[in-house]
Amino acid sequence: MAIEIVSTQKAPAAIGPYSQATALGNLLFTSGQIPLGTDGQLVSGGIEEQTHQVFRNLTAVLEAGGSGLDQVLKATVFLKDMNQFAAVNAIYAEYFGDHKPARSTVEVARLPKDVLVEIELIALRK
Repeated sequence: MAIEIVSTQKAPAAIGPYSQATALGNLLFTSGQIPLGTDGQLVSGGIEEQTHQVFRNLTAVLEAGGSGLDQVLKATVFLKDMNQFAAVNAIYAEYFGDHKPARSTVEVARLPKDVLVEIELIALRK
């Protein structure tokens, strides 16, 4: 079984030597998505705007890989400031609704392009 590279122009291109996602069999692994638009530019605004953009990017990558938010098994959330956990958590809940995948949330010293949030997912393919 070969590893499949997943790519879409509906999410920003990778900013390094990695793929937007990879798949093996029925599993899809997204790279961490940060709040860049498809033009590669950081969205304006604070944690709310950045988190919504991250979810738009993740949704596009999941769709390109034959999955969706309802198929996510595990999420890892990286925050620049854990004091923003409640705001990110509320937006996270909007996107996942009643689906509650396993999750880890960690505060980190710095993220690429000095963004406030990055999220990566592991999902089943439909």
